[in-house]
Amino acid sequence: MDDFWKSWQPKEHATLCFVVRDGQIILIRKKRGLGAGKINAPGGRLEPGESSLEAAIRETEEELCVTPTGVEQKGVLHFDFTDGYSLRCTVFVASDCVGEACETDEAEPLWTPVNGIPYHEMWADDIHWLPGVLEGGRFVAFFRFHGEEMLTNDVFWS
Repeated sequence: MDDFWKSWQPKEHATLCFVVRDGQIILIRKKRGLGAGKINAPGGRLEPGESSLEAAIRETEEELCVTPTGVEQKGVLHFDFTDGYSLRCTVFVASDCVGEACETDEAEPLWTPVNGIPYHEMWADDIHWLPGVLEGGRFVAFFRFHGEEMLTNDVFWS
C-alpha cells in the first residue's frame, strides 16, 4: 500500500452483500446510480446512524425483496476516483436468504453458479478479491479508478 492511502478519507461509506446458497450466488444487474448496467451484489450507502451490517441487510431487502441470513463481514474495499469521489465499502457474505428474489426499480436479480460469475460485466476490481472471498478469505483492498478504468489495485489477505 502506498503513502497515498495513509491519509485518505472516504466521502461515503457503503456495503455489498453476496448471498451464496447451494453453489449459487445472487448477483444483480444494477439499474441506476454508480455502476448502473454492471453486475454486482446488492448494496449501497449507509444511512445516518446505521451500521454497515444494518445497511447490507436493508439494501438487500430493498433491491431484491429478500432478507439475507448468516451474514458475515469478509472485507473492506477502498475506492478513490480521479474525479474526486471516494468510497469505503464493507463486503458481507450471507449463507442464505428468506424470501424470493424479485426485480425492483434498482436491480434485476441474477442467480448465478459460483463457478460462472460474469466478471467481464462487473467492476474491474471484483476479479481481484471476490474469488478469494468465496473461498472463505478475508481481505482489505485499495483501488484507484479513472471512470471505470482501474489504475491501481492492492489486495491484502488475512
